[in-house]
Amino acid sequence: MTVPEPAGTAAVPPPGCPAHAGGPVDALTHRGTLPDGLPAGVPLTPLYGAAVADDPHGLYARLRAQYGPVAPIELEPGVEAWIVLGYPELLELTRNEALFSKDSRRWRVPAEGRLAPDSRLQPMTAWRPTLLNLDGAEHQRLRAAVADTLAQIDHRQLRGTTETAADALIDSWGPDGTADLVTQYARRLPLLVFTQLLGLPADAGPHLIRLISHIADSGAESVRANQEFQAVLVDLVRRRRATPSADLTSWLLAHPAALTDEEAVHHLVVMMVAGNETTICWTGNTLRLLLTDRRFRATLTGGRLTVADALEEVLWRDPPTQNFPGRWATDDTVLGGQYISRGDMLVLGLAAANADPAAQGPGALGHGALGGNRAHLAWGAGKHVCPAQHPARIIVETAVETLLHRLPDLQLAVPAHELAWRPSPWSRALVSLPVLYSAFTPPRPPAPERPAAWTPPQIPLPAPEDRDPTFGPAPGEGTEAVPSGPNPSGPSPSGSTPSDATSTGRTPGSGKPARRSWWSSLAGWWSGQ
Repeated sequence: MTVPEPAGTAAVPPPGCPAHAGGPVDALTHRGTLPDGLPAGVPLTPLYGAAVADDPHGLYARLRAQYGPVAPIELEPGVEAWIVLGYPELLELTRNEALFSKDSRRWRVPAEGRLAPDSRLQPMTAWRPTLLNLDGAEHQRLRAAVADTLAQIDHRQLRGTTETAADALIDSWGPDGTADLVTQYARRLPLLVFTQLLGLPADAGPHLIRLISHIADSGAESVRANQEFQAVLVDLVRRRRATPSADLTSWLLAHPAALTDEEAVHHLVVMMVAGNETTICWTGNTLRLLLTDRRFRATLTGGRLTVADALEEVLWRDPPTQNFPGRWATDDTVLGGQYISRGDMLVLGLAAANADPAAQGPGALGHGALGGNRAHLAWGAGKHVCPAQHPARIIVETAVETLLHRLPDLQLAVPAHELAWRPSPWSRALVSLPVLYSAFTPPRPPAPERPAAWTPPQIPLPAPEDRDPTFGPAPGEGTEAVPSGPNPSGPSPSGSTPSDATSTGRTPGSGKPARRSWWSSLAGWWSGQ
């Protein structure tokens, strides 16, 4: 990357600059007529709506062909930004903290009064006192608090808890052999785990997942959802400050970094929105790959490709977060051949950078040549790389393997080309994933009890008068109980290959344990059963 020369000296415009046909210009006054410094007269490509949902890979390829590794875009009507498409350019963006800050208060658009108070971008770009929005020593203090808190999770216990939740959800499905793996599995499973991890009340789950979806989609309800979501977490922090327990919220509050209540609430927002949404999308996208890609359909029952391979390929091809806001230029500079002005916003094009030929060679993604390569940018890069990737991997891998074990003949219920994607500029998420199945295997038997370093709190179901009637009656109120899965300390599936010998037709009472668990009660209540 080169920095423009001081004002008054001649500089050659970047190659292919659409605002110039040639000839030197003054570098620091090359701002066209747009308030945020983007080239004048250039039509901006929307990073929202059908284009980013239906064919994001084609969109990124067209932007790369027209502008190079950094391209001008429109986040919403009248709000301009840059998207960084190049792999080396994105690394430069994330590693140069002095020139590209995480502090969104530097953004010229709201400073100039051009971002409406009810803008759909507010929840994803508004400044908060979190590790996502700070640089330097303060970022390191808050990141240490989050990383150390996540490190207290016992991974074996997390795998067992996830498998138990997955079994409960599968057992709650009807006898007709149909399911939607997004709405009935991927979207519900992480929250069953996260409510335990954070110490949230059981009745918060269904409501929270709707709020998180609105926030991540930057939709019409995103501002209201953001406010309501934070109110739930304010109450949680107050309760855990008064009465600590064995959960992430209590551990975060007890960390030597001494987070204030406000800081704790905002970091719970980060963990819930980023962790939950990422896990949902990663699970759904991996299941889609396994069901639609012949390389995996032909090899999961005896070949060399595994669930772990599918997880990595999804992180390269369709990462859960395809774009992420953002960085803000602290001074006038040049990146990827484009003049960037102070206060400009730069969006991290994670999926686009992964597809950059400079990253893994032409055609590698299309020919499955990635192997065990984990050099993708799905988790970001630099000092702000995601600290929750290891727990997320455990949850997703366990979710996928448990489903394959329980439903070995799983197949899509619609042609692959009919699958639709949510119109989010940030998340890469399916609307639905309908499947058919005819047989299932019972849950694995529990292993002998062993002490665990971490035991999630057991939270009772709410009283009938305290529940939201939208989500149906609780088990026992004129409905059937849902059979639970194995003990949380039981082993996780050891691989992705289902056992044909144990496959049986679905029969009433299959896999029922002696007594009902909290997991199955919540799953049944959530399903309206």
